[in-house]
Amino acid sequence: MRDYNAAATDPQVFIVPDDCAGMRFDQVLAKLLPEYSRSRLQDWIAAGQASLNGVAAAAKQKVWGGETIVVQPQAHPTEQPHQAEDIALDVAYEDDALLVINKPVGLVVHPGSGNWEGTLLNALLHHAPQLEGVPRAGIVHRLDKDTSGLLVVAKTLTAQTALVRQLQTRSVKREYLALVWGEVRHGGTVDAPIGRHPTQRVKMAAVENGKPATTHYQIEEKFPSCTLLRCRLETGRTHQIRVHLASIGHPLVGDHVYLRGAQKCVPQLRVLLHDFPRQALHATRLALEHPVSGETMEWHAPLPGDMTELLRQIREASHAPA
Repeated sequence: MRDYNAAATDPQVFIVPDDCAGMRFDQVLAKLLPEYSRSRLQDWIAAGQASLNGVAAAAKQKVWGGETIVVQPQAHPTEQPHQAEDIALDVAYEDDALLVINKPVGLVVHPGSGNWEGTLLNALLHHAPQLEGVPRAGIVHRLDKDTSGLLVVAKTLTAQTALVRQLQTRSVKREYLALVWGEVRHGGTVDAPIGRHPTQRVKMAAVENGKPATTHYQIEEKFPSCTLLRCRLETGRTHQIRVHLASIGHPLVGDHVYLRGAQKCVPQLRVLLHDFPRQALHATRLALEHPVSGETMEWHAPLPGDMTELLRQIREASHAPA
């Protein structure tokens, strides 16, 4: 059993569960240490920082249950302790186990290259200092910097484990409002694996060897040259809605990463749609099972001001004489 009160660099000791029999060593580590990326775990295995019954093991070595695993975590050289920062949060709900945030446009969720400060994680550490003891300050899923809306944070390790399991079993309900280019004729489903773009590494793409990803969409409102969709996620891959909608020829308005070439547009909407400064995507509904009480809970977040104003102007322009 893992000691979660140990320092990040203290050795961690596990007994391989019987239900892991037949799995590879690296797969078992990923299961036992979900707060670390698979690439990090692979690095530790290669460096001999993860042993099986006292002996360094290869990533592909099979385990059969009952073995002792010792892991010596090592921080990446670029990692520094994250600092708490007094950044205002729009809290939709909070109790001892959960925190639901309505994230504004422009707020990065987790520190990374070019964004080591001023993130949601920094704000969470100030809002609830106990989150310093929870991996990733309790963050279990993310929204892109320029996507607004609802995001759940776990305030305890128990809650985090429960929420991660709900995400894995696809029982968390997440709905988004997305304004896309083109006149979508009817709702549907995009079921296409997502992985890194084969040549442009900063982008994701629908690729055969990617991770399974499913997005359902239905029409909320139709306009000339664009459509407001409600999207429901079954999975939560990076850039999933952006990639899936672009793959069917309806990229998000304002999404210059996945927009391919000029889009056909009626003259009265051309400036409005082309000048919108960010992807028109908002996480509007979140529903899950409370990790302590088991109660089904649900939250809704109205569209932010910029999307509300854009839609108002689109409606007005759509009914104006050509």
